[in-house]
Amino acid sequence: MINIEHYKQVKQDLPAHTELCVVSKRRSREDILAYYDLGERLFAENKAQELLTKTDLKDDIRWSFIGHLQRNKVRQILPYVSLIQSLDSLELAEVIEKECTRIDKTVDVLAEFHLAVNDTNKTGLDEADALSFVRACRQFPHLRLTGMMAMGPHTDDEQEIRRVFMHGQELFAALQKECGDTFTTLSMGMSHDYRIACTCGSTMVRIGSYLFED
Repeated sequence: MINIEHYKQVKQDLPAHTELCVVSKRRSREDILAYYDLGERLFAENKAQELLTKTDLKDDIRWSFIGHLQRNKVRQILPYVSLIQSLDSLELAEVIEKECTRIDKTVDVLAEFHLAVNDTNKTGLDEADALSFVRACRQFPHLRLTGMMAMGPHTDDEQEIRRVFMHGQELFAALQKECGDTFTTLSMGMSHDYRIACTCGSTMVRIGSYLFED
């Protein structure tokens, strides 16, 4: 079930420039439609197979993919997603470009960076490769690099969370100078840390568990 009180709190907390991405993984079609009826259009999944079971819900839902995307799953999801938030290698970019060319589609992508250096289980690009990566992405005409995504550290230490998110904002600003006005999305913040992310310049938060009653 959806948690309407938490939803109202999130909508109240978010700055005007910050978009809510409802993470609908493991949630029922009915729950997704409940948030759709409240006006939400941006939903996210992290597994290809689960995403494919939900793409027929509403034509104007903008599906976002936020999980580690295996190259052999790109062809399956590409017709349905409007944003891939987890672009973490040139090899993956090459596959996305190939499949986009095949179906004549251009897709928005975010470069995912691993900034919580003490978390060894996180995927994402190394910050040291940031400039070379975004420059290399220019060779792919069917990929629109519209921003970056980062995850906060697994900790209750708010100072450490803020440090990582501020670092993300600084990297975003540097890449924005390189990429120009189309580089506008800074996707940071989840259920437990979205408020901190918002104070650090996040323009999109990815919230799942906080919006639902398990």
